[in-house]
Order: sequence, then structure tokens, then C-alpha cells
Amino acid sequence: MSKTIYDLVDQLPKGGITVSALRSLDFVVPGQWQNLVGFDNTIKAVTGETDSAMIQQIGERAVYLYNDKSQGYQRAQWLYDTVDSASGALGSAAFANKVSQDVSFLGFIGKLTPKPEKAQSIDLCIKLVVELVAFCQINGIPGDSIGDFLASLGDYSGESLMRMAALVCFDGLIPLGPDFILKGLSTVQSLSPAELEKNATFKGVRSLIPGGDPKGQLAFIIKSFDSVAGWMGNFVSSRSLTQEEVVDNLTKFVEISKDKLDYLGAFLDMTVKYYSHTGTQTLARRLIERAVAEI
Repeated sequence: MSKTIYDLVDQLPKGGITVSALRSLDFVVPGQWQNLVGFDNTIKAVTGETDSAMIQQIGERAVYLYNDKSQGYQRAQWLYDTVDSASGALGSAAFANKVSQDVSFLGFIGKLTPKPEKAQSIDLCIKLVVELVAFCQINGIPGDSIGDFLASLGDYSGESLMRMAALVCFDGLIPLGPDFILKGLSTVQSLSPAELEKNATFKGVRSLIPGGDPKGQLAFIIKSFDSVAGWMGNFVSSRSLTQEEVVDNLTKFVEISKDKLDYLGAFLDMTVKYYSHTGTQTLARRLIERAVAEI
């Protein structure tokens, strides 16, 4: 039996490496993200409701909506969780098991292999597509609605905006540098469907990526990434974001070495589960908002 949305939100970590890494990005999206943990807490924060009977009613409706298989909520949660674990799978499992609250990056450097730039670029593009497809699942619209997703990006806030900030910084700027958008696009444009099929992150989530077969899915990935390239470029330039600044802020929250940037990307992939964490929070918020509207 998969976990209920109640359990997922109640069991979110209050601290640890994912939360620390996300806190380091507050300078990118100031005040947008609070680490909301606990389903009742989230209901109170989202609705301002204090009446316990009403909170329970909202919670029950939200759980009912999440459990309804005809809705896309569970599929969105699966995408958020799977893209994190698939992306991190290239690292050593032993390493992942040792990650504790106060993990020191320096001690593990010998056990890590940096991910090749090509794999990192494919990862970036697939993670972006996962955001798009999960958005469509949550909103009950066709999974290839690139236009709807683009329109909604302008209204992204809270956990959702933090997730995009983490995508840009942790999967874009840190491992690939300032040209990450160009690198991502040129990598997937030169990819063959057979190469895409070998990518671990793609393998993890391919069942929900529109396109029908690897050739069609590759075309969808290219089109999606190309469509959002302008938004990402503007996100970086409007905030004057640099690789150095992102890494500097990260070192204030997580013990890492600045001179091992190629390893840092692999380290973040394996330890920072930002998709799963903020994705659960986004889902909880959307479910609660809908539950209130329907009561």
C-alpha cells in the first residue's frame, strides 16, 4: 500500500541536507519557501483555518481527492519521487545510505564519480519535463499542454517556485555553468532515441512522458525544454545569478568543497531530494485549496 498524502506530508524532514540546500536558495526567491511539515499544519497555513472540525473536514476531502485514481495527484507524486531517485541512482548506494543530518561532502569525495556533462544535460531536460507533466496531472489537463504550463510559470510561487529555482541552480548552473540552457538544448537535440532510452532518469519516468515511443518522447522533451528556455534565461538574468554565488550560498548551509564542482553536481543529485520534498508540499497545497473550494 502506498503512503497516504497525510503520511507523506507528516513525514517530510524538518532538517537535513535537502532542507539545508533549499534554504541556501532563499536569496534566489526570497521568502517564497517555508518548510511546511505536517498535514494539519499545512491546512492551517494554506487556509488560515483554526476550527479543528473544519480542519478535519478539509483533510478528509483532500485525502479523498488524492486517493481518487481518476485524478492525477498520485501520478504527480510518483513523478516527483521517481525523478529524484532515478537522478540520484548513478551514485553509489552505499553513499546514499550514509547520508546523515550532518554529512560532510569532503569525506565522500573519493567514493563519488562525477556525472558526464552529457548525462547531466539530459537530466536537466528530463527534470524540467517532469515538472511540466506533473503540473498537467495536478491540474487535470492533457500531459502535453506546454502552453498552459508556460502560462502558469509566471504565477509560480512558494514551493513550486523554489523547485524551479533548485532545478535552475542545482541541475543547471552548478553542474553545467552559465551556458546550462544552451548545453541542455544542444545535448538533447543531438541525441538519438536509442541514447535517450539508456538514460537512467528517462527510464525512471518514461511511462508518463508524452510522445508514444522514444522518438516521439525525445521530440516532446526538446520542444518542452526549448519552450521554457526563455523563462529560465530570464530567471537567471533578472536575478543576476552566477554559479559562484549559488555555490557560495550553498557552503553556508552544507559543508562542501568549492574546488570540486564536477563532483558537487553528483553529490547534489544523490543527497538533495528537492523534487520529492517540494513536490509533496505543492501537492498538499493544491489538494487543500481544492478541498476548501469543494466543501
